[in-house]
Amino acid sequence: MNILVATNFSKLSDNAVMYSASLAMEFKTKLIIFNAFQLSTHASNARLSGASVEVLIENNRSRLEKLALDIMEKFDIKVEYKCSFVSLDQEAERLMEAYNSRLLVIGMSPKSMEQNLLGNPTTTLISMKRFPVLAVPIDAKYAGIKNILFACDLLAGIPLKTLAKLRELAIMLNAKVTVFYVEQKVNELKAIAKDEINNELEDVTILYKNVKSNTVIEAIETELKKSKSDLLVMMPRKYGFWESIMHKSKTRVMASGLNIPLLSIPIE
Repeated sequence: MNILVATNFSKLSDNAVMYSASLAMEFKTKLIIFNAFQLSTHASNARLSGASVEVLIENNRSRLEKLALDIMEKFDIKVEYKCSFVSLDQEAERLMEAYNSRLLVIGMSPKSMEQNLLGNPTTTLISMKRFPVLAVPIDAKYAGIKNILFACDLLAGIPLKTLAKLRELAIMLNAKVTVFYVEQKVNELKAIAKDEINNELEDVTILYKNVKSNTVIEAIETELKKSKSDLLVMMPRKYGFWESIMHKSKTRVMASGLNIPLLSIPIE
């Protein structure tokens, strides 16, 4: 399972790179570090020549090469790097395919009004719903993942292919999975839904919890604190054009301001 991690050389992305390197070492896989180079507003206004832009890109390549060498030495893993003058979302999708990567790692921005209204690179990648995205907050340090909180909508059904990805991850990490379901009226979890999850997550220790709440996000945040989870997993669904205008994804809302990583696995 090759791991792709995005960096813009900020402290936030530096932490995401270190976190992903620890994962790559545990999974015994290759890490690919990439930078989607974009001109600053000042540089764009200056109308730099093509040669000048290439110099800036080459400087980023040099920084990536040094970072890759440092990580290879520190973590004893295989590392490749890539710098391209292209948008983050376009390059991420292309590189995921080119390197046969099954996980993209990116830093998780702090929660703010601006983030809620406009989103950020992390929520953009999650909203694409093309591949699993692991969003890592700046204070998260990898110390193993033993408790996974899987927040889901059991009534809507979960495709087996998607559950298989969660099962693979839990087995690799030897982690316990807590299936957490929030609804306005507390009912017993449907036996059919539980059977589907139990069958697909065989060999994984599973706990089930459901609570009554009118505010899903707050219920999830409360459970995260109570359960001392190391990772939150959510599965955003695809919406039609009009639904996407009206709907604000719970996964997107959660993708800022957490103190533990969020893994978004798109529904297949």
